[in-house]
Amino acid sequence: MSLLSQIFDIVTNPRNTKWIAPLLLIADAGLCGVIIEKVAYTEIDWRAYMQQIEIYLKGERDYRKIVGGTGPLVYPGAHVWIYKQLYRLTDKGQDIQRAQYIFALIYLATLAIVFQCYRKAKVPPYVFPLLILSKRLHSIFMLRCFNDCFAVLGLWAAIYCYQRNQWHMGSFLYTTGLNVKMSLLLPLPAMGLLMIQALGSREAITQAMIIFQVSVLFGYPFRKQSFSYFGRAFEFTRAFFYKWTVNWRFVSEETFLSKPFALSLLAAHAGLLLFFAYTRWIKPSKRTPREFLKLLMPAREPRDQDIMSKRITPNFIMTVVLTATAIGMLCARSLHYQFYAYIAWTTPFLLWKAGFHPVVQYALWAAQEWAWNVYPSTPLSSATVVGTLATAIAGVWWGTRNEFVGATKGIIEEDHEHKE
Repeated sequence: MSLLSQIFDIVTNPRNTKWIAPLLLIADAGLCGVIIEKVAYTEIDWRAYMQQIEIYLKGERDYRKIVGGTGPLVYPGAHVWIYKQLYRLTDKGQDIQRAQYIFALIYLATLAIVFQCYRKAKVPPYVFPLLILSKRLHSIFMLRCFNDCFAVLGLWAAIYCYQRNQWHMGSFLYTTGLNVKMSLLLPLPAMGLLMIQALGSREAITQAMIIFQVSVLFGYPFRKQSFSYFGRAFEFTRAFFYKWTVNWRFVSEETFLSKPFALSLLAAHAGLLLFFAYTRWIKPSKRTPREFLKLLMPAREPRDQDIMSKRITPNFIMTVVLTATAIGMLCARSLHYQFYAYIAWTTPFLLWKAGFHPVVQYALWAAQEWAWNVYPSTPLSSATVVGTLATAIAGVWWGTRNEFVGATKGIIEEDHEHKE
């Protein structure tokens, strides 16, 4: 092979990620150490988390009375359990540097899982550097110690388990992340469609019960104040402030705070989920939307269940879960800087899946990274945030148009005999 051919093979052959990923992980571990030692820590929520945990450890279980410098506790039970351990490991939250190194380990563990998810999906090596180059993502983990870090760890660990057909463990890990921060509700509808096709409706119900029961378990310490707990930890009516928005700065404050704007975003979110469900996410079933609805409560298991399950590949699982997450972020009323944790490792995959030229992928990633590092946000940076997300989502819809060709017609010669 010529030198150019060898280089081309290195950057495009997914088999090379088995040695490229560990090298990138080692390089990023060194970078994490440099960041902690050389870049000043920024206090935002850590002290408030510790104040809230201190009140919890004194015996308070009413979420309305568990308050810190930023206000009442508004995160579910897994957040409390995790930060209770961090409280003890960091000398009641006083040893900030130790906390930073713990978050560096969480970052590297999550990154290692992300690498494995990308490898299972057979993503080429040239995409992998985008997973370690984000300035904002390093800041979220090592310089801010946000709880989103643990939510993201739960999400990616769940994706990896689902790719390995370990659905029970995946649902447990997903629910743990969900009970750190309710942002993880975003991919849940799409995950339901995956489970119905991969496992059948009855086993999908089992997964739903796991999610429900684990959530109840994390909320158990607050059972005597359950109304306060669920009202605060899973609050859907939370107020949004224009000054903190990263994504909608290019609209006026009057528009941002208006009810029609909020309802429009909600409608767009629901519409996009339905559109992707009907045109992309139910394709492995080889059924029309109307026929797919019969799978929700079938009289008996479909004859083609095993065949359907085999079409739920690691690549398809990752595509569906990450697309649903990106749709949720696109239609969010307000994104704060820490929400980039859910986006930074999502869009490189979606941009690749969209089929964009590598130069375009890197350009869009760079535009996104720039936009998330502008503080405070500007009309241009926020428009870039929304634009790159919209481009990735539209691109992945177009790029997957030929997967499971003919699925939406509902009658495929090769599978017709297996239908109910």
